Amino acid sequence: MALHPDRLFPIEPDARGIARRLFSAVERLPIVSPHGHTDPLWYACDEAFPDPASLFVKPDHYIFRMLYSQGVKLEDLGVPRMDGGPVETDGRKIWRLFAKHFYLFRGTPSRLWFEHALETVFGIEERLGEKNADALYDRIAERLTKPSMRPRALYKQFGIEVISTTDTATDELAAHDAILKSGWDGRVIPAYRPDAVVDAARADFLANVEDFVALAGSKLDYQGYLEAHHKRRAYFKQRGATSSDHGHPNARTANLPVSEASALFERVLKGASPEDADLFRAQMLTEMARMSIEDGLVMQIHPGSYRNHNPALFERFGTDKGADIPRSTGYVEDLKPLLDAFGNDPRLTLILFTLDETSYSRELAPLAGHYPALRLGPAWWFHDSPEGMRRFRELTTETAGFYNTVGFNDDTRAYLSIPARHDMARRVDCAFLARLVADHRLDEDEAHEIAHDLAYRLAKQAYKL
Repeated sequence: MALHPDRLFPIEPDARGIARRLFSAVERLPIVSPHGHTDPLWYACDEAFPDPASLFVKPDHYIFRMLYSQGVKLEDLGVPRMDGGPVETDGRKIWRLFAKHFYLFRGTPSRLWFEHALETVFGIEERLGEKNADALYDRIAERLTKPSMRPRALYKQFGIEVISTTDTATDELAAHDAILKSGWDGRVIPAYRPDAVVDAARADFLANVEDFVALAGSKLDYQGYLEAHHKRRAYFKQRGATSSDHGHPNARTANLPVSEASALFERVLKGASPEDADLFRAQMLTEMARMSIEDGLVMQIHPGSYRNHNPALFERFGTDKGADIPRSTGYVEDLKPLLDAFGNDPRLTLILFTLDETSYSRELAPLAGHYPALRLGPAWWFHDSPEGMRRFRELTTETAGFYNTVGFNDDTRAYLSIPARHDMARRVDCAFLARLVADHRLDEDEAHEIAHDLAYRLAKQAYKL
């Protein structure tokens, strides 16, 4: 169905009118995408996307987790199996299956993102269903053959100014090097994600660390391990990185004496107990903050996901298959060792995210509203929705204000959802600001300034872009 121009705006006439004016001023601002998971090979190779299913269904865990919950097999959606076993390869059949179950997405942000892409990129205003599945598939597939639908052309069409990928600490960043050498004027930068060499609970931790220190030319001891992080962070910075990212089960930090940290490192190399693995992750968050003060990388912590909650699915398909579940997360006690050491240092920018909304007003907003080093990341993952964004503003603004937040990032693997997600965030923020103006808590000129900052300036500033 056609996108309504007033979607997500307040229903009250006065507030809606204000929201319209605010949004019209920020709607076409450039997109700053400082944290996401698009594939840098897309921009390096600039090849056509193969088919509608590969573009919309296969890379989007929001989509296939919903379908799986209703009994659709991941094999039937073309999701690769760990054992290399057979899965559906016919994009049209996958698309038909998606269309048959599209009703499941009623009321979800996935539907808003999808329909935004259909209309703004492909000019399609019909609602997807079984009857028109083949016709819409053909229209999209035909458009995908056009040069205007290549990744670099879409980058320009979407108005992207800069986009960051997320890359493992051992990544050679060959795709990023290819982009830089190509002479293309798009800005695609890496972000340093060291989880695979920090999480000692992983079965492949020792092998990962051995490869990591060997790549850096360092010794396999604690000092050599830290040296490897310094070298690899510098390697990422040379290719444009401005941030690191840390996806831990919790926000626990530690600040051990060097001798204890070294002994802990030796223990976890031999096989970590759950407590030692947790303590090592905690220690490394503080070490990463120390390194950030030295090299200037902005630090992001994305804690609180119970990863791969479904063991049968994990064994069959591996990570990132829609079975990650939010859990309660504490910040006040967990972050204190790191904040005692570096929380008052303005050279550190530490951006906090959460999947635990109960922590917004109780912990996160008071912390960010006090410590110079802290900023709040936007509503994330399961809460990246109109309601989730509204709750975030309602629960954090009164204590942390707007300027201890970092605007919006889209955090997506689904390329065509990037402008849709930014459109949603800008609409929700303009609606929130409009109500403050209508309630006579803000003047409209102030709301215009804040709307611009939330849509554009704060992300550039926080992520040093």
